[in-house]
Parts: sequence; C-alpha cells; structure tokens
Amino acid sequence: MERHVQRVRDAFQTGRSRPLRFRLQQLEALRRMVQEREKDILAAIASDLCKSELNAYSQEVITILGEVDLVLEKLPEWVTTKPAQKNLLTMLDEAYVQPEPLGVVLIIGAWNYPFVLTIQPLIGAIAAGNAVIIKPSEISENTANLLARLLPQYLDQDLYVVVNGGIDETTELLKQRFDHIFYTGNTAVGKIVMQAAAKHLTPVTLELGGKSPCYIDKDCDLDIACRRIAWGKYMNCGQTCIAPDYVLCELSLQNQVVQKIKDSVKEFYGENIKESPDYERIINLHHFKRILSLLEGQKIAFGGDTDEATRYVAPTILTDVDPETKVMQEEIFGPILPIVPVKNADEAIKFINEREKPLAFYVFSHNNKLVRRMIDSTSSGGVTANDVIMHFTLSSLPFGGVGSSGMGAYHGKHSFDTFSHHRPCLLKSLKREGANKLRYPPNSQSKVNWAKFFLLKRFSKGKLSLLLLAFLGFVAAVLVKAGSY
Repeated sequence: MERHVQRVRDAFQTGRSRPLRFRLQQLEALRRMVQEREKDILAAIASDLCKSELNAYSQEVITILGEVDLVLEKLPEWVTTKPAQKNLLTMLDEAYVQPEPLGVVLIIGAWNYPFVLTIQPLIGAIAAGNAVIIKPSEISENTANLLARLLPQYLDQDLYVVVNGGIDETTELLKQRFDHIFYTGNTAVGKIVMQAAAKHLTPVTLELGGKSPCYIDKDCDLDIACRRIAWGKYMNCGQTCIAPDYVLCELSLQNQVVQKIKDSVKEFYGENIKESPDYERIINLHHFKRILSLLEGQKIAFGGDTDEATRYVAPTILTDVDPETKVMQEEIFGPILPIVPVKNADEAIKFINEREKPLAFYVFSHNNKLVRRMIDSTSSGGVTANDVIMHFTLSSLPFGGVGSSGMGAYHGKHSFDTFSHHRPCLLKSLKREGANKLRYPPNSQSKVNWAKFFLLKRFSKGKLSLLLLAFLGFVAAVLVKAGSY
C-alpha cells in the first residue's frame, strides 16, 4: 500500500493535476466513461443489488452525469481567486483567497449505491486538483471490479488509482498518510477511519447514517405523505442512508398510515412484489440475517415475508413499536418501517432530541409554522419537508451529517470546497515602511490609539474614502515617527 500511495504522491508532486485545463480534461474523460460504458456500469450494479437497469440509471448514473456537467460549467469560476476585504493597514496591499488542492486524498466508497457514492466524491476531488486513491466497497464486488478496470482506461493512471480488497487492504491503506480521507459507510467503521486519520492529523469527511425520523402530522394529506414515504423507504430495498428509518405519529393515525403505505406498495410493485423488476434484494446473507433479527418480537402489520435463498425481504411495517427494542437501537438499512406512536409534535421533538442526531429528518404537515418549529427544535444532517430523500438531489445544498451521522459535506460546489484548501494570501510591498512604525517596538499610547483607529474603524468604499484613508495613514506615520525622536 505504501508503494501505491507514494506513486500517487509522486505524480501529484509533478503539479500536472493542478491546471484548470487538465482538471476539465479528466472530468470530460470521466463523463465519456459513463456514457460509453453505461451498459457495463448498469450490469455491475444489477449484479450486486438485483437492480433493474432503469432503476440503476435513474438512481446512480443520472446523478453522476448531472454532477459532471455542473462542475464542467462552474469550475472556471470556482478556481478563481477571490479578493478579500481589507482594513486600513492593508488598503494598499493585495489580499485574496486562493483555492488549492489538498494533495493526495483517499475516497472509501459504499456498497448500497456503489457507483454514485464512489464517483461523486471523486468528481469533487478531481475538480479541486487532487490526486486520489479510490477504494470501492468490496461488498459490491462487481461494481468494484468494474471501476478498477474502467478508471485507468479513461483517467490519468498515476494520479487516480483504484485499490480493491477487503478489511485487510483497507486497514493497510489507513496506515498511510493522506491529506484528506473521505469515507461513506456506517458509524462503527467511521470511528475506525477517524482514529486512523488522527495519527497523521489527517482531516476527514465522514458520510455516515443513523435513524432518520419521519413525523406525520394529523393536519396532512395522508395519501400523498404515505406514497412518498413508501417510495423513499423501500427504494433499493431500504438500503439508503437517508431513507426514513421510522415514523412518529399520533396513535389515531397509525392504522391509516399502515393501510395507505400498503396501498402505495401495491401501486409500486404490484400484487407479487417478489416478481417486480423495481424491487431489489438485500446485498448479502450477513445483512439479510441482521435484518431478520430486527423483526423478532415485533408486531408485523404488513409484510414480513422473507426468502433466504434470494435474500428477499418484503416491504414490512411494524406497529406499536417499543422504543427500547432492537429495531429502534440501530439503523435498519432494510425494508422495515417501525411506527412509534406519540401524543403530539412536542413529544415527537423530545423523542428525536433524546437520540443521536440523524442524517435526515422528515416532517409532513400542511401547517408551515409546525414544520418550521420542528426544524428549529431538532438537529439533523439535512431536512426535507413533505417529501423524503429529495434534498440529496439538489447540488446547491450541502449533503452531510452532524454528530454521529457524520461530519463535512459534499455535492456540487460543496465537494470542491471539501477537497480544497482555501489559502489566504496577503501580498505587501517593501515600500511605505513609515506606516509600519505603528506595530514596531517600543510601544506607546499614541501607537495604540492609532492602531485602534486603523483596525477598528470602518469606512464606506469609494475613491474619496481611499484618498482620505491614505492621507490619514500618512499623518499617522509622520506623527509616530515624530514621537519616536
């Protein structure tokens, strides 16, 4: 692993990843890869998750194509240095912020959306001018192997390197020094990544998960709310980090919610869900058994059918769920939707705040004041009101967690910022030394008074103001110089 990382670092040190033209060329090549090898990409995703080509395209490929197009359009603007506001002591100097690449970064992808959750951060890393080690998830083996074959055919083979393997390979990678680590996955592994990064003081972006709550208010269109919840919960067989993990609602709504979600499931997947091309499977046997264990002792109001041979778990709803049971203690990451009755919105807020901060929070209500109050009274990585999942699709919004659901954010410009160091630069002249007498010893009350004026006084912009400031600077320099005799 050390050899792989050193090879990438040597390539980065040549400086060829930095020019804007090179970055654009690599991003265009990445887009060409997606377009030319679309069938291969869709087939790999289908093999890993039993996902139809249409679903794989709409859930993963479209996102990447949209992200690349956005970055290609905006990158010339993003890489431009931005002038910084100056004070009186620096008004004749040049001050600006210059984005620069962090260096060699490690991206560890996830298996549930194995293409988009690996390539989307890669787009940001390339855009920012970095060299990258890409570690796809070994659990989504087919997509991982495909990325290892395709990326070297389209991208610079020294700057962007794919490393495949399991826990041992990832452990060895984490022993190396990187300039940033971007990890998508569960909280337990996130802690391991952060601990390894701390040994080298490496900054991290952790895209984790958690139990994303969904509150349904009685003042709500239940048909629409339940249809949208069912879509977000059972998409990808529940294996979505921002899927609604559980529902909070008043007890009087519980049976209606169950029935309307059942109706939506039938609408989406037909009478025989198992035969629907739009319904996926659990990724492997380990996770299949983990999900089955969450059903033990629960009241199943709908679904519950399973088939170990095909790793099929039907869309399932649990009612009257005890908050202390296992299904409420860990992220479900499967097609099981617990309903926890609460008395009102205040009790829902209390329930949410007593637990770890989730990656997403969903609230359904016609009452805009209630929606605002629930947002203001809770904390989560992101929020969507009267829908689920959709904040992920908006590149202008930073996507990321807070607390145990993660740290840092990406998507669009936020990806570029995550993989960039925004370097403050002040360019001064070796002339006008007289004005610097203010900061040189010996100190005096006069110098302090002038320093307070220059550093704390605010003036409106304009040529007249600048002339006045220049004159005051000259006067201060003369007075300070006279006072030193």
